Amino acid sequence: MTQTVKLILEDGTLIEGESFGAYTSAAGEVVFSTAMTGYPENLTDPSFAGQILVLTYPMVGNYGVPGEELYESISRIFESDKVHVAGLVVNYYSQEHSHWHAAKSLGDWLKEYNIPGICGVDTRLLTKKLREQGALLGKIVAEEDIPMHDPNLENLVAQVSPAGVQHYGHGQHKIVLVDCGTKTNIIRCFLERDVELIRVPWDYDFTQLDYDGLFLSNGPGDPKMCQATIGHLQKALQQDKPIFGICLGSQLMGLAAGGDTFKLKYGHRSHNQPVKLTGTQRSYITSQNHGYAVDPTTLPSEWTMLFENLNDGTCEGIQHQTKPFFSTQFHPEAAGGPQDTEFLFDQFLDEVEKYKQASNA
Repeated sequence: MTQTVKLILEDGTLIEGESFGAYTSAAGEVVFSTAMTGYPENLTDPSFAGQILVLTYPMVGNYGVPGEELYESISRIFESDKVHVAGLVVNYYSQEHSHWHAAKSLGDWLKEYNIPGICGVDTRLLTKKLREQGALLGKIVAEEDIPMHDPNLENLVAQVSPAGVQHYGHGQHKIVLVDCGTKTNIIRCFLERDVELIRVPWDYDFTQLDYDGLFLSNGPGDPKMCQATIGHLQKALQQDKPIFGICLGSQLMGLAAGGDTFKLKYGHRSHNQPVKLTGTQRSYITSQNHGYAVDPTTLPSEWTMLFENLNDGTCEGIQHQTKPFFSTQFHPEAAGGPQDTEFLFDQFLDEVEKYKQASNA
């Protein structure tokens, strides 16, 4: 027996569809992703916290959800230990799934986390609306109506960051990972590269730690909510230890450097965003998930734009002209792909090795 639910947008748009997942109401910011596959990774990405995710690919759920496997005490597959989206919107939800790795259906998985889904929606038309008007607040309404809710007014990073310090690996390079909502594949990428990883909460004073390199993770929401992180990062920028930031980490680096950030009209959320390395004709295909960006015109003179988005010209990364500090707005560790830029982890660790050698000279 099917149950009818409604998707209501802040501009008054009302769309009826069928419920899958939890039969409950939820509100958030409605955003879209154009990826063909990878919904288990998307739904567990902390950067989607507080958002109602629209998947543009016409069929979703056909390969189910894989079973949990652990690698070095972290998930081998998912990007975190829970589903973070507020709700899910799809065109056709496949009631039957088939994949050798599947352990459950997408609908059953959403029910475990009390997350509503709505199917039977023209997601291509909905995406055109979001592209024209920008990201909109919305709600999935089951039996009980609820008010609209803007998650960007909250410190979402504080909600998804871990409560304590965690340690991984026993490699030769000691890296501090400031977890603002890190994707698990970032940790996997580091562990594959012979490091000792110290994972700390978003507001932890990492400047008191002994480390060789600093990494700033991705995360949800407005980077200006992370004033504690920005304050600690400003101290770190006064020394020469290498720093690498991804996504929200790039925005935090820009703010700590003295620049500014702004909210994008509808964000970049897909697997195939082209970016160009500044000063070259070399471009890369990247995976992205963010709603804010650094304004490169506000950066101090010692900072430059490292990558540019070839679709809209926005800043996709920054770098310091003399110190080993750089960032990317996209995800070099993309799980689901593409992996064209995973070499940036090696580049970062090369800078760490150079710093250690210079310090011991």
